[in-house]
Amino acid sequence: MKKCNLSALSQNLLLLKILLLLGMAAGDPRTKTVEIMCGNQPEHNTTVFVPNFVSTMENISEQMRTSGFGVAVTGSGPDTNYGLAQCYGDLSLLDCVLCYAEARTVLPQCFPYNGGRIYLDGCFMRSENYSFYEEFRGSEDRVVCGNTTRKSSAFGESAREVVRRAVESAPSKRGYARGEVSVSGTANQSAYVLADCWRTLDESSCRRCLENASASMLGCLPWSEGRALYTGCFMRYSDTDFLNKEMGNGSSRGTIIVIVVSIISSLVVLVVGAAIGFYIWKNRYIQKKRRGTNDAEKWAKTLNDSSLNFKYSTIEKATGSFDIVNKLGQGGFGTVYKGVLADGREIAVKRLFFNNRHRAADFYNEINIISSVEHKNLVRLLGCSCAGPESLLVYEYLPNRSLDRFIFDQERAKTLNWERRYEIIVGTAEGLVYLHDNSTTRIIHRDIKASNILLDSRLRAKIADFGLARSFEEDKSHISTAIAGTLGYMAPEYLAHGQLTEKADVYSFGVLILEIITGRQNNRSTSAEYSDGIVIITWKYFQAGTVEELYDPNLMLQNLHDNFKDEIFRVVQIGLLCTQESPSLRPTMSKALQMLTKKELDLPPPANPPFIDEKTMELNDNGDDQCYPLNADGASSVASVSHSSFYPR
Repeated sequence: MKKCNLSALSQNLLLLKILLLLGMAAGDPRTKTVEIMCGNQPEHNTTVFVPNFVSTMENISEQMRTSGFGVAVTGSGPDTNYGLAQCYGDLSLLDCVLCYAEARTVLPQCFPYNGGRIYLDGCFMRSENYSFYEEFRGSEDRVVCGNTTRKSSAFGESAREVVRRAVESAPSKRGYARGEVSVSGTANQSAYVLADCWRTLDESSCRRCLENASASMLGCLPWSEGRALYTGCFMRYSDTDFLNKEMGNGSSRGTIIVIVVSIISSLVVLVVGAAIGFYIWKNRYIQKKRRGTNDAEKWAKTLNDSSLNFKYSTIEKATGSFDIVNKLGQGGFGTVYKGVLADGREIAVKRLFFNNRHRAADFYNEINIISSVEHKNLVRLLGCSCAGPESLLVYEYLPNRSLDRFIFDQERAKTLNWERRYEIIVGTAEGLVYLHDNSTTRIIHRDIKASNILLDSRLRAKIADFGLARSFEEDKSHISTAIAGTLGYMAPEYLAHGQLTEKADVYSFGVLILEIITGRQNNRSTSAEYSDGIVIITWKYFQAGTVEELYDPNLMLQNLHDNFKDEIFRVVQIGLLCTQESPSLRPTMSKALQMLTKKELDLPPPANPPFIDEKTMELNDNGDDQCYPLNADGASSVASVSHSSFYPR
């Protein structure tokens, strides 16, 4: 059986390593993802769509190496793939190649939809099944405001001035402008701006795009940073100098790129090859010490002889070649299908079509985490396959799928009386206690939510989706990590500072408790009365002594007797204890489980929840003016946060 195919990723990383080794990177490629937007039309034919997409990206890649811009069209009919990529004007060609390499590994998250676009801080990429090259505005246009500090009116004046100059200048200069304006009355403070139109636009369309984008973006003031993500252009202002140095002769850089790429392709220069070998050996040694058993390459090798292996053809046959009628759900990490093996066992198959740095790491991380644990309240991993064109994870099949399909649906919610909801809460708590306390290595799930709690035939809870889970060594108080998870379920200390402990799972569990009891999804309410998140709402009603008014109406229809009402109230209080602002005040999961099952235990009164205003997510944990402003659709936008789908991943 061959190893999971990471060739495209390896090429990109190899290029990065060579450039670093040769000391040729001219600046910062700014590969941080600001936003990824996927279309809503599924691809027509996978076997045609995927090769077309890959071919388009390869054609664009050749152009990016020499000009920092590329367009390509591959195929015909409904699976035609139109692509565009462009680096912003201050990036060198070396940095541009690195930024594009990152973009092309992230955009495939949009599969199986046939279109999507990604804005990085250094480049842009878009793919569709129609020609979009002359579009400069659309319904996806949005602004992402910064979350650092509130600036003075003097900074606002400078920002408006530098943005105005860029809008005037860029259209006549191939759509690119950069600038700096000093802030009056301050020492060494300036406002910086970058503006870029896609090169497929004419001067008039570029100007109109930048005018619209700048007007919206300046609405971010007085915050210190803002970005406009528009169909035909990108703008950014900041109080920090994020721009690369002015570049020298472009043709010579282009020549260097071609030479380096040629070296990579032919591998004829032994010195470079030796340097690469040393670098990879050293890097693997360092990463092995850092990541231990979570190392993806180690798992790729281990799986060759593992009993977890499934043949791709076996899974393909079990799912009817991934027939749409067998599709169970769609999420950010892949599509889930039902299948039946030859021996009659029903299975659920998570299909991750594209292998790239992020998805490959999550793939092996999930295998590593879930294959090392076994508990009645954890979904059981049966195996995996990485021999075919995509990576597959094979789980036990749970006929009732995920909890969110019940508690957020008025009809299905009727099947969940209080006894069943209580059992689901306790079962989830037992699974988390096992992860936190009873495993050889403590495990933090990081994405506890209703769509990741699956239900078996008897409606018993099983925790699923360990793609974001992290092992936690006993001698560490917390893990500092890039933020990933689902907004509305993430603990404030993790969201603000990236500090991860088991208390982050406790917070998510508390939110889940309140959702189960109220039937309301956190941050999804559309009525004016319930515009806050469920934590804030419950806290207010709890303080007023009217929390019963929030209970799911389906519970109240069951003519609950007083004992049940007291029990529900107690569980609400436990949910509020789990969602307290300070992690030190939150109970551990083992203590929360005791509170749930030992009803004679006295409960302390809960302290304030973390958010003053969840519509802007202003944190009050450190007194800073930190804010995550809303997009046009009302969803909070945090660039480094993974916005998980409504369906289980």
